[in-house]
Amino acid sequence: MTDLSAFPIANRWKPAHPDRIQLYSLPTPNGVKVSIALEELGLDYEPHLVDIMKNESWTPEFLSLNPNGKIPAIIDPDGPGGKPIGLFESGAILIYLAEKTGRLLPTDPAGRYEAIQWVFFQMASIGPMFGQLGFFYKFAGKDITDKRPLNRYADESKRLLGVMETRLTGRKWLMGDEYTIADIAHVGWVRNLIGFYGAREIVGYDSFPNVDAWLNRVLERPAVQRGLNIPARP
Repeated sequence: MTDLSAFPIANRWKPAHPDRIQLYSLPTPNGVKVSIALEELGLDYEPHLVDIMKNESWTPEFLSLNPNGKIPAIIDPDGPGGKPIGLFESGAILIYLAEKTGRLLPTDPAGRYEAIQWVFFQMASIGPMFGQLGFFYKFAGKDITDKRPLNRYADESKRLLGVMETRLTGRKWLMGDEYTIADIAHVGWVRNLIGFYGAREIVGYDSFPNVDAWLNRVLERPAVQRGLNIPARP
């Protein structure tokens, strides 16, 4: 049996199947990137719910795997050289899983780097800007009288949707005919923007038909539908 005792996180979230990839997550826009990828790839994994509303990601056990205190994180008992590896940062995990399986990432070098650049685009721009818009539009920030922060993030989110709109002109997926981790990286955030955040009108979402058609195509995938609800919320 695989021994994960070197990872303190495995003592708090005890694995029933230590020979499988251990996923520590919650179905947030960042969390679902990894669960969707795992479902798409058909890898054996064991999900563990990390309740961020109870600050479980700031426990010593979780911080031992991700010192930044954010979900998702994984342990792969069969990492490089057959040795266990722990990883955090959803974009890094997506690249790792794609390279581990040889799927969801173009095999030619130029295409590979092109797909990775769109993963970085999501990590550096889409996620932070949409997240700030959500704070100032839906959560505590909405009560701030000064609406300049809200307007700033709404305008920037609209601009970023425009970048996606242009990229998706004449393309089925962000990489053209090939569905990749670039699509997986974005889907939770775009879905959240017009769903959970309710920001459809403020960003003029209906003026981005290519983005909307792309979102619907991604959401039609059975693996995506499964991954959006893993780990199951309490």
